[in-house]
Amino acid sequence: MNEGLIARRYAKALLKYAQEKDVTLPVYEAARQVEASFIARPDLQETLLNPVLNATQKEALMLSAAGVDAASSEEYLRFARLLLHERRESYLRSIMLMYQKLYRDVNHIVCAQIITAAPLDKNILSRIESIVARHCPDAHLEFEHKIDSSIIGGFVLTVGGERLDASIEKELKQLRLKLINSKTRL
Repeated sequence: MNEGLIARRYAKALLKYAQEKDVTLPVYEAARQVEASFIARPDLQETLLNPVLNATQKEALMLSAAGVDAASSEEYLRFARLLLHERRESYLRSIMLMYQKLYRDVNHIVCAQIITAAPLDKNILSRIESIVARHCPDAHLEFEHKIDSSIIGGFVLTVGGERLDASIEKELKQLRLKLINSKTRL
């Protein structure tokens, strides 16, 4: 079966269940934490699929990845147990990513991210955020600032599915391609 289809079905079911229990936001936060855990720990997927671990250990791992405990999030615990019962724990990351997408769609949330080579002043960040917010008047904005020295300078702004790359790294790559493709060599 298609991984995207499985993830979508489970994410839709989780969203519907969370809406019934009025806990969509805590589950959304758990989904974001799961994503962060997978990014921080690339070996998490392998560990989750390890046949030596029993269901209780995998459940504890899934709860830990979400940053919740059994007492604080019964809904996420029940979801984790469902995945383990159906042997779908390998789809945890894709289900959580799909849940985030569905949650954002339902709540009209747009993700915006700016990547710079060096940290920006809080005033500058708030001005950029307000400019982006003006271009998305009907949506709530999730704004994130990341630092990546590999872009050398400038910035990369991503809003929803659109990307504005004004980095020096991009300019240097384009200049390199022009030099390679030109007939006159230096």
